[in-house]
Amino acid sequence: MDYVATLQWLYAQLPMYQRVGPAALNLNLDKIATLVSHLDNPQKKFKSIHVAGTNGKGSSSHMLAAILQKAGYAVGLYTSPHLKDFRERIRINGTPIAEDFVVRFVAENKAFFEAEAFSFFEMTVALAFDYFASQQVDVAVIEVGLGGRLDATNVISPEACLITNISLDHQQFLGTTRAEIAAEKAGIIKTKTPVVVVEHDAETLPVFKAIAQEKNAPLHIASPYDFKTDLLGDYQKQNINGVASLLQVLPQFSISEEAITNGFQNVVSNTGLRGRWEIIGNHPKIIADVAHNSAGLKAVIAQLESEHFKALHVVFGVAADKNLDAILTLLPKKAHYYLCAADVPRAMPIADLATEFKKAYFDFSTYFSVKNALAAAKKRAVKEDLIFVGGSLFVVSEILP
Repeated sequence: MDYVATLQWLYAQLPMYQRVGPAALNLNLDKIATLVSHLDNPQKKFKSIHVAGTNGKGSSSHMLAAILQKAGYAVGLYTSPHLKDFRERIRINGTPIAEDFVVRFVAENKAFFEAEAFSFFEMTVALAFDYFASQQVDVAVIEVGLGGRLDATNVISPEACLITNISLDHQQFLGTTRAEIAAEKAGIIKTKTPVVVVEHDAETLPVFKAIAQEKNAPLHIASPYDFKTDLLGDYQKQNINGVASLLQVLPQFSISEEAITNGFQNVVSNTGLRGRWEIIGNHPKIIADVAHNSAGLKAVIAQLESEHFKALHVVFGVAADKNLDAILTLLPKKAHYYLCAADVPRAMPIADLATEFKKAYFDFSTYFSVKNALAAAKKRAVKEDLIFVGGSLFVVSEILP
């Protein structure tokens, strides 16, 4: 198989949570343990840092990678899902994994994959570990896919862990309370391994303290820092605090103040991060952001409302498993919404989305594709207006240049 055929096999052979949702998940570490054992445990051949949280873990992972690169290390970065290209998930010093490596990895292990029926996520995690080991990275930053305790990435033995925040999301898997979700995220904490917690409150902090104490793991609360970043979202301030605090508990790495400053200011160029308060047009200004749950959208909308514009246009779609009622209470009423569904099975059908927007008395129109929705917004908007594209990673991925 060539690269295109290999990707088609990965996508079609087994379900993928990014596209189809819960049916694709295997919340059990037995399968990934079997898989990495078959590959001679590549995750044990490089140092790693593990990042979990409801929101901010992707940005934080990219920040960490950018800083470690500036400090002179060969840095692996595993994140999910991807926006435009599968290879975004697996990078070394910002460069995506080679197509030939993906093809060879699948070809060499295809029979084993099929016999054991691994999930898409398990295979891609194993691919990342195998690639990082083969390229002899100094350290890999590994972002949790979902939760933490039973996530396939949780077979690593990291140098340190970072937990960004806890909000209600994926309750069907992680629990219905923030304390229950915190326990799942804190499942990445390892024995005697430092962990930094960024956001906490009376409901979640006791959970972190109890699990850290059980693991004899040093628990650190993130401190405020004044570093600046090229990522434009106001919400990145909390991520900066978490990353800068984590660097303080990594004495095994030599990281100068200059490397930290330059790393924060060059996240996009160093790592290729996209879709975080990304300005993709001017006159009218067009902003895209992948925030997709209540907590994430709340932060984005707060910044959106601080922008100066004549009228607001919102290209909007969500995944079918999201709590739309909670999201609708956050969205600004003084805007026109261009409702659409991304081209993935998980997308909420336009008819369902329109029904809920009508009940909530929003001004909206419907479109059969994300690109058509954006084209309509551009046609209607004047240069003093603002167009925001969001609600779902899948929606944003279809309009990014």
